[in-house]
Amino acid sequence: MAKAKYLEVAEEIKKRIQNDVYSTQEPLPDQEAFAKEFDVSRLTVKKAFDGLERQGLVYKQSGLGTFVTGNIPIKSDTDTPANAFTGLRKSLGKSHVESKVLHFSVEFPDEQMQKNLSIQRNEPVYNIVRLRLYNNEPFIIEHTYMPIKLVPELDEEILHNSIYDYIHQKLHLKFGHAYRKIRAAKPNKYDLKYLNAKKDDPMLELEQIIWLTNGQPIEYSTSRNRYDTRDYVLLDNNRF
Repeated sequence: MAKAKYLEVAEEIKKRIQNDVYSTQEPLPDQEAFAKEFDVSRLTVKKAFDGLERQGLVYKQSGLGTFVTGNIPIKSDTDTPANAFTGLRKSLGKSHVESKVLHFSVEFPDEQMQKNLSIQRNEPVYNIVRLRLYNNEPFIIEHTYMPIKLVPELDEEILHNSIYDYIHQKLHLKFGHAYRKIRAAKPNKYDLKYLNAKKDDPMLELEQIIWLTNGQPIEYSTSRNRYDTRDYVLLDNNRF
């Protein structure tokens, strides 16, 4: 499948930053210049800039432009932007991430899931638990619920690859906004069995609801990892 234009633009700018084409603390060319160079709209360039900012590669200053952040000493390869909408395979690389399906069923939602996904009790949902491996090592356990009416014909082949690619590229649905809660938790049976967690290991849990651009909730999920394998990060920028 063809890659979205804004991702192509972001990848090229990222390469230039890594190759010191653009210097640290110096402004990037403006959006209009990139739009002309890549023959895309300014909106496409803005989306590319937004993605680079979430990765901590650039920062924006109101009225001054977009600047190269430079090296961040505390940054690691598995840092995950807390406000990202891309899946694990896009953020860490398809060749590095694998999925093992631990549970996959169709069921009617309980009262809480009806509230989480704004559905009726007779509207079935997928109940999915996946172990995500990074460089062949246990990394994250994701527990996901999605309404079948919004994500039809989901199967194990898709689960072994990318659910988000299927939603965006096959179903042509777009995420609008998300609410995310990050907290510490005690290990559960999945963590002990599949993430090699010890009984006293703290776990990091991300709970989220994602809505489509039309306001419909499409996903309720939790993602859990051991305290020493993954961090969530946010590049905070005072634009004023």
